[in-house]
Amino acid sequence: MTIGSGDHRRGNPEGLPKKSPCALLWDQSFLWGVMARQALAEAGLSFDLLRAEEIRAGGLDRYRLLFVPGGWASNKIGALGSRGLDEIRGFVQRGGNYLGICGGAGMATQDGLGLLPVSRKPGPKRVPSFSGAIRISTEHPLLLQGIERPVFHAWWPSQFQIADCGVRVIATYQEAQAGAFSADIPIEAGRDEGWAALEERYGILLDPDRLIGEPAVVEGRFGRGRVLLSLLHFDTPGDRNGAAVLKNIWDDLAPGSPAVRADAGDLSCRVLPDLPQTLWECLGTIEKAAADWCAAGERNFLWHWRTPYLLQWRRGVRGLECSILVAMIAEIRRRLERCGPEGSGRRPGLSGPPDPNRLLEELEAIRCATVQFVEKAKRLLIRELFYMQTAPLSPLNCNDPDIRRLRGELFGIGMSHGGEFKFLLDALDGFLWELAGEI
Repeated sequence: MTIGSGDHRRGNPEGLPKKSPCALLWDQSFLWGVMARQALAEAGLSFDLLRAEEIRAGGLDRYRLLFVPGGWASNKIGALGSRGLDEIRGFVQRGGNYLGICGGAGMATQDGLGLLPVSRKPGPKRVPSFSGAIRISTEHPLLLQGIERPVFHAWWPSQFQIADCGVRVIATYQEAQAGAFSADIPIEAGRDEGWAALEERYGILLDPDRLIGEPAVVEGRFGRGRVLLSLLHFDTPGDRNGAAVLKNIWDDLAPGSPAVRADAGDLSCRVLPDLPQTLWECLGTIEKAAADWCAAGERNFLWHWRTPYLLQWRRGVRGLECSILVAMIAEIRRRLERCGPEGSGRRPGLSGPPDPNRLLEELEAIRCATVQFVEKAKRLLIRELFYMQTAPLSPLNCNDPDIRRLRGELFGIGMSHGGEFKFLLDALDGFLWELAGEI
C-alpha cells in the first residue's frame, strides 16, 4: 500500500485512532520550527510541540505522526541522542508515521535514522543554493488534491539519492518559476547571462534545470510505519498549495484529527500573569539590535526581504542567520502579546504560568547576548562588503584574516549554526519554549 490510498489503519497498531494526531519536534528547528508552526496553524491542523527529552522518555507513544521540520539534521540528531533516535525508530517500526521536510527529511536518511534507504547527494554534485517556487511533476493524490497547479517552495534543499527500489518517488522537480534564485542570482538573470559561465565563476552548480527530473518527495515503509520525506517546504506560511498538501497528509497519516481554528497556534500558549514594563523595554532593545543588523545589510544592498520570514542575500554573507534572529524575536513578541491574562486559554496538560521575574532574567541575558553579537556582526558585514569589491566572497572561505576570525567567533567554522550565534539561538529557543509550555 502507498501513502494516499485511503486505507489509514493497515500497518498501524490496534487502537491507533485513539491517539493524538501529530507531534512536531521543536528542537534545533529555530526559524523552520516557527514557520512550520505558523503554516500548520493557518491550515487549521492539530499538533503538539514535543522536545527531544520527551521523545527519549517515550512521549511518541501517544501520537500517530511525528513531523520533523527543517533545520540542520546533524544538530537535531545531536539533540535527540542515541536514545531519542532509537525511540523514533521504534515508534515508526510499530506503526507510527514520519513526515520529514528538508532537514527533517535529511534526518531520516541512511546518514541519520535510516528509516529509508535514501542518502543525500554529495555537495559538489548537487545544486546547493536554489530557493523559491518550482513546479513539480506528480500523479500522487497527496500532492494534487485541492491544487490547480503543482507549484511549491524549496528553500536551499539537499538532493536525494535513492539506494533501493522499495522507495517510491512521488514527485520530481520541473522548471523553476519566476522570482526564484540560485545562490544570489535571479533565475531570469541567470538564463540571460548563461549558467555555464556563472557556474565557473562561482565554483558550484547553479543551473536550476539540473534539478529537472530529480526526486523532490519520496515515500516508503519502515516496519509497520509509513515515511514521507520532502525537500519541498509545504510548511511555508501563506502558501495555499502547501497548506492543501499538509491537510492531505494529516488526513492520510493522522486521520480523524479534530478541526481547529485558523489561529490554533495560540492555543498552545501559556496564559501569563501581568508582565513588568521593564520586560517590554528589554524586548524592545533586543528588537532594535536585530533590526539594526538587518538594516545594515539592506542599506548596503547585501540582502532584502523575500517573504515575511526569509531574506535573500548576496553570496558569502549570513542572510539566513539574520532571518532566523529577526523571526525568532518577532515570534517572542507575538507569544507575549497573545498570551497575557486576556489570552486565548491554556491547552490541557500545561503547567502553571512561568514566573515573570524569571522571564525577565532570561530576557535580560538574551538582551546582553544580542547587543554584543549584533555589534560584532555589523563589523563583519562591512568588512565583507569591502572585500567583495576586490574578490568573490564564498560562505566559508576567505583570505582576509579578520573576516575569518570574526566569522569563527560569530558563526563557527561550518555552515551549521555555531559560535556566539548558536549560543544566542539556544537562549531564544528556550525562551520560546517557556512561552509555549510543556506538552
